[in-house]
Amino acid sequence: MKILTSVKIVRTFYWLIGHIFVMNITEFVELSIGRWRSQRSGHHLAFAHFEEVLSEINIESLSTDDSKVLEICKSNDVNPSSITHPFRMTWEGESDWDEKTFSGSTVLVPVPDAENPQKGKLLREEGYAETIAAVGNYHLSEDGTFILQTEYDRAAAEERIWFANPNLRFRVATIKTSNGKGITTASFCSEIRS
Repeated sequence: MKILTSVKIVRTFYWLIGHIFVMNITEFVELSIGRWRSQRSGHHLAFAHFEEVLSEINIESLSTDDSKVLEICKSNDVNPSSITHPFRMTWEGESDWDEKTFSGSTVLVPVPDAENPQKGKLLREEGYAETIAAVGNYHLSEDGTFILQTEYDRAAAEERIWFANPNLRFRVATIKTSNGKGITTASFCSEIRS
């Protein structure tokens, strides 16, 4: 019980810090660690289709010397000493579009900018818009919103994630055509810590 209370105190502390000072990637990742129930509404403009997705997301911290983390660093020519707070995200859910369950997992490695801790690169084992390895650019806005922009071969994605409180976060994502002129998908998620 004492450990659970300590974890809640730390999460509340990070949330408060993010609302008093500009949040950095360490605080954002620490606040994100845990199990989340997610409800996503998506508009697939190319198909003129609306989709609802319910899923469980688990975000767990990894050590900087984890073999998968080191492999991702090596494949992106990144010195492991420049990374911070790598994590694994796993998910399992159900969509009303095809009524099949889906699941997946990816390792993410933040590489903060040495001169500005509110921005950097995010190395991903598997991307959001395309299921290939990806490198995105992130920055944290003054209000604590994490903004990630990733360009792929055939598309570009922008995700925005912010916390209403330590146990409720929101996520908005758009997927654009590779030239950035057309939006193919737009989605909104509310995620509650479980």
